[in-house]
Amino acid sequence: MEPPSPKFDQSGLVPCVIQDWRSGEVLTLAYMNEEALRLSRETGELHLFSRSRNELWHKGATSGNTQAVKALRFDCDSDAVLALVEPAGPACHTGERTCFFSGDMQPLPYEALPGLERTLKDRAEHPTEGSYTAKLLADPPFIGEKVQEEAEEVARAAREESDERVANEAADVLYHLTVLLKSRGLSLADAEEVLLGRRR
Repeated sequence: MEPPSPKFDQSGLVPCVIQDWRSGEVLTLAYMNEEALRLSRETGELHLFSRSRNELWHKGATSGNTQAVKALRFDCDSDAVLALVEPAGPACHTGERTCFFSGDMQPLPYEALPGLERTLKDRAEHPTEGSYTAKLLADPPFIGEKVQEEAEEVARAAREESDERVANEAADVLYHLTVLLKSRGLSLADAEEVLLGRRR
């Protein structure tokens, strides 16, 4: 059975939105031609078509910031591709994690947990004296105690306190749970994959 294929325009191109498969964050917008799509499927690494250079482009071939293709999806009209990727480094040629780093940049709710995981990675690699996060990461049993304590607090808030308190205590649980996962070499995505497996 032939894999699905998008509708290429008169220039033989189709827009491709590139999204981090773990966080859901949009990394960039580029274009694919038929060969780029074929190579992305065959090699498992993202290939695109550069309109400015008028040539096929293996993302990260020069910089090393490749993007492993986890899934390719097509919109309802089959005239756009969504590439879900695992990036090996920054997506943007400027060195930024995503190409969308200017404009209206107030933090959005879906960015909170991916941002927290990046902060934890930085704290683990560059611990600073007096950092609560560094203290937690250096003492995994203490993190477990904190997760238990915060879970008890959110349960108590659910019984006795306002919605605002419940949200605050839930945020504390999420923070400490994310630190616990990081201390074990895991991420929120590992827990999310377990949840996905339970849906089957």
